[in-house]
Amino acid sequence: MEWIRLKARLLEAGAARLSGEPADEYVSRSAAGPSAGRKSGSLFFSVGDRRVRLGLDEASPIMVFHRGGGEAVLIIDREEVPGRLEPAALHCPRQAYVTVSETCVFHCRYCRVPALPGRRKDIADIVEMVESVADRVDAISITSGVASSIEEEEAYILEVVAALMPFGLPIGVSIYPGSETPARLHALGVVEVKFNIEAATEVLFREMCPDLSWGAVWDSLRSSVALFGRDRVFSNVIVGLGETDEDLERVMQDLAAIGVIPVLRPLTPAASLTDRSRPPAARLLSLYDTHERILQQAGLDPRRALTMCAACTGCDLVPGRDR
Repeated sequence: MEWIRLKARLLEAGAARLSGEPADEYVSRSAAGPSAGRKSGSLFFSVGDRRVRLGLDEASPIMVFHRGGGEAVLIIDREEVPGRLEPAALHCPRQAYVTVSETCVFHCRYCRVPALPGRRKDIADIVEMVESVADRVDAISITSGVASSIEEEEAYILEVVAALMPFGLPIGVSIYPGSETPARLHALGVVEVKFNIEAATEVLFREMCPDLSWGAVWDSLRSSVALFGRDRVFSNVIVGLGETDEDLERVMQDLAAIGVIPVLRPLTPAASLTDRSRPPAARLLSLYDTHERILQQAGLDPRRALTMCAACTGCDLVPGRDR
């Protein structure tokens, strides 16, 4: 099966069951992102230099059979796909991806983080975590909820970033931004940022994130491109919140026009959206073609990403990486 079609099918399913030899070293658990709070964890299945992240679910019709030593076979629709399991350094392969505050005072409808019994990691603990994987990562990525306020969270993240600079690795940051967040992160030496508009339209954003500002995120994205440069600023757009494909095409064009690379993130039904479905593979493939065309026309290339989601590619179809 062609990789892009296989990955779209796997992203539609979202999960697989794991069997065969013990594979604990390949199973990770997250405090943020699509698999936040998933007790069973997730794994990365790779074929060559391409990868996909799958949650673990004993009820899934898709199976990953571990032969041992990371060698694995994915069985889907009676087809066997040989590949390997990739160990996650921290959260994903080849990156120390750290969630700083595992809780959030905001209650976006698609996000389960506010309901989790999370904590804020101490800076010394974060440094120790990165030290533990520094010999097998190429980058550091930082994300966070908002423990008390946007301003207080930013101040703490700046302290975290300053403490991690001595590792000499490229650092990317994805948090909810204040008006001065881009400039302050850039001044510290951060190389990439990801500020998420989340929804394809302002109406949907207000419905999904009623306590946050759509306009403020766009302002931060615009100022970030001037600071970090093209191919260094990203924004997640969730697919499956109720938008049309035309809505997504329009917002991707708007982001690309200001030099921002959109990251199309298939919805993981959670929180108050547990009754929703993950987007079907056919829709993801159609959107991929549109996404690829818009990026090419704008001269943007996700393959240049050094950190965060566009460098990992596990949870999304990424133009230039998954064709």
